[in-house]
Amino acid sequence: MDFLYEGFWFTWVFIPLLIFLARVSDVTIGTLRIVFVSKGFKILAPILGFFEVFIWLLAMSKIIQNLDYWMYYIAYSAGFAVGNYVGLIIEERLALGFVNLRIITHEQGDALIKRLANEGFGVTATDAMGTRSRVNIIYCVIKRSDYKLVANIIKEYNPRAFYTIEDIRFASQGVFPTRSIMRGYGSFPWRKGK
Repeated sequence: MDFLYEGFWFTWVFIPLLIFLARVSDVTIGTLRIVFVSKGFKILAPILGFFEVFIWLLAMSKIIQNLDYWMYYIAYSAGFAVGNYVGLIIEERLALGFVNLRIITHEQGDALIKRLANEGFGVTATDAMGTRSRVNIIYCVIKRSDYKLVANIIKEYNPRAFYTIEDIRFASQGVFPTRSIMRGYGSFPWRKGK
């Protein structure tokens, strides 16, 4: 009877938990690998790919060996869902690379431009014609890690400003605050530039 009880826990709890954790790990690694590929990390991405596939093979081999256990399918699927979430959270926290910030204001943006420049950000501004009136367009390439600071400055100086953010794969010769720790490009010794 003890053997049956131990077999139950092993089959219906322990193995599904291992499958779930393996799937969370491999999907998290896969999500980060895709981000690193898009950012140009040529050495780190293949290393992550190796571990991603290795862990996936371990999880799949358990499922293939035990096709009759429906709990394994649920653990595998739940691990995939949670792995995506965890990977995105980690990627967001890493805040690698640069973004292009385009700010469109209906009012004069001189105070906002001055504040961004005082904070050490490079700013380019131009006048343009919007649908209803003349506008100021302010361009600013920033490190993703500085986004919250810049968003708070925009809200402080022009809370009704419209702005968009676009990922940038590579930036060269920019003006960036010296107080920031260089994150993204250049912070990993194994990244090879173009």
